[in-house]
Amino acid sequence: MSSTSPAPTYYVIFVTAAVLTLKAVNEEVTEPYMDEPFHVPQAQAYCRGDYWTWDPKITTPPGLYVLSLILKKMFMLKCNLSMLRLTPLLSLLALPIALTPLVSYHKRERPPPSVTTPLLEAVVLASFPVAWFFGFLYYTEVPSLVSAISTVVLALEGRHWLAALLGLVSCTFRQNNIVWVLYAYALSQVVYLRFRRAPPDEKPPPRLHDPPALEAGPADLIWAVASAPRVLPDLLRNFVPYALVLAAFAGFVIWNGGIVLGDKANHVPAFHVPQLYYFVGFATAFGWPALASGKGGIPALVRDVYARMFGSKRNTAVTGVASAIMCLTIYKFTIQHPFLLSDNRHYTFYIWRRVFLLHPVVPYLLVPGYIACAWAWYIRIGHDQTLLQNLLLPVFVVPTLLPTPLLEPRYFLIPYILLRVQVKDVPLWGLVCEGLWYAGINGVTLWVFLYRERAGVGRFMW
Repeated sequence: MSSTSPAPTYYVIFVTAAVLTLKAVNEEVTEPYMDEPFHVPQAQAYCRGDYWTWDPKITTPPGLYVLSLILKKMFMLKCNLSMLRLTPLLSLLALPIALTPLVSYHKRERPPPSVTTPLLEAVVLASFPVAWFFGFLYYTEVPSLVSAISTVVLALEGRHWLAALLGLVSCTFRQNNIVWVLYAYALSQVVYLRFRRAPPDEKPPPRLHDPPALEAGPADLIWAVASAPRVLPDLLRNFVPYALVLAAFAGFVIWNGGIVLGDKANHVPAFHVPQLYYFVGFATAFGWPALASGKGGIPALVRDVYARMFGSKRNTAVTGVASAIMCLTIYKFTIQHPFLLSDNRHYTFYIWRRVFLLHPVVPYLLVPGYIACAWAWYIRIGHDQTLLQNLLLPVFVVPTLLPTPLLEPRYFLIPYILLRVQVKDVPLWGLVCEGLWYAGINGVTLWVFLYRERAGVGRFMW
């Protein structure tokens, strides 16, 4: 297949649907909406060459505006609302291309030789509802996602200086992408240690204790940590470019007096432990087709989850202790952000009121479900991964979600994609089911957003 091979039909459908959706959004939403009234004037200032005017309500760095400025100069675009929305749209169209090598990597397959032939699975993942929705509004989410995914891909390919540079760029879209820069490095090194072999006639290199995920027990995690110093010297050289990015980020935090750029009063870091539980529930609600399409289907997965939770006296005791600790964290650390309670233009407003506030006991009744969902994902991604590969993403999700006081689906976007892409054996029928599930959600949410505006309330969105 040549580098000029025609795009597959499913990608053509994806592109066509995206372009038509943006056309509908521009026809119906003719004025900046929600966060766009902050981003659009700032981008227009950049288009005028005014790089020093800054809206203090904007919380993220100017990567989005710089990207729009580059596109303006490349394609001679105007900086009106419709043209600015091309920036996230083009990022959305690039998302399947960015995801294809990552999907191929986890499947241990060669990626297609042409960038115009993304995999079907990559196209399905790019239609994930939160990514799809924000591909048509002037928000940072999709450019941030594309840059973070590309950083991980470059790190896994061993191109660490380029990965670090792109990771630095990704931090100009959203500051907490620094976590995903470090995740990219950590994942690349865990994979490197798993597969490296000594040249013939040479002494075997030090080994990291990292057994297969589904065979590992609690003691293996202790042994893995204990064995880390043996391999650490082999990893430091590749860390240099990431260390420079980390130093630059630390300098920004010191200069800025914190991570959030503006509107600091409404974005105070918190200790929001239940946010981690919400993410597990969110991932399962959206990713159930990938979970259900494993060998043996739902019955086999349910049996495996039950065995992990209650298959022995030890497992039952661990489940009981974990449940008690989670209930305590829900009691002590649940945060009801003022925006969550007052902004009835977001679906989370209604989920919170109609589920979590239905009765004081409801948040605690959900705890066994959170545990079951977490085990389902652990089992599903663990069939061809090691213990550390399985645990690495949860470790990096913690500093991403724990400090965020607001329940916001956008915060789950990058963690979800990085989790879902680790499910390597979704069959064709599972991908079709997943694609139809996403498409149905996208159709409903965009129809509601465009055509069910309520007087005095506004348009509903994620």
